[in-house]
Amino acid sequence: MPDESADIERELQILESELKRLEAEYNMYFAGRLPRPPWETRKRVEGLVKRMDRQYISNYGHRFKFSTLQGRYTSFVDLWDRGLRAREEGRPGPFAQPRPADDAPKKKPAVDDRIVHVASFKDPLKEMDKLHELYDNLAEMRRQTGQDAIPFHKFADLVKTQVNQMKEKGTPEVAFRVAMKDGKVAFTARALKGQADKDKP
Repeated sequence: MPDESADIERELQILESELKRLEAEYNMYFAGRLPRPPWETRKRVEGLVKRMDRQYISNYGHRFKFSTLQGRYTSFVDLWDRGLRAREEGRPGPFAQPRPADDAPKKKPAVDDRIVHVASFKDPLKEMDKLHELYDNLAEMRRQTGQDAIPFHKFADLVKTQVNQMKEKGTPEVAFRVAMKDGKVAFTARALKGQADKDKP
């Protein structure tokens, strides 16, 4: 029914807008610009997700959009909760801020070159655990060398784009590597079919 379709479209727009706000507020909290986590906004978004999840959505496009937003919310909640736990336990988490320059650990000599973490992906959005683990390792290495952390959503887009580009060239799986080289963090992607390494920025 047209009226029902318009109502669902409006609810989806509200959910998308509120989810963006929630993501921004969590980023501000972990950056130290908000005194406490945005529990009210999160509760509001959770209520929207639960309400829409109980509805029967007949339009395929609306169902797909809701499923995408619901999956995004679930992934963010997992990331935020891990960040909160890490903060409570006094360990660096996915949102760890770089130390001030005078507190930054001294760069280790080149002889300390090493591979820190390797993960391979066929579809990053369906392999979120591996994606979070890869992100945590990269964020920790950047923190140790005094570099700013990359926002998780930008990192996820970077990995997804690289996998898609290599898939178009016939590579079904791509390996990403976090390594230390000459005292700097190196993040590289390599096709598992023997294609050459492609350095990431």
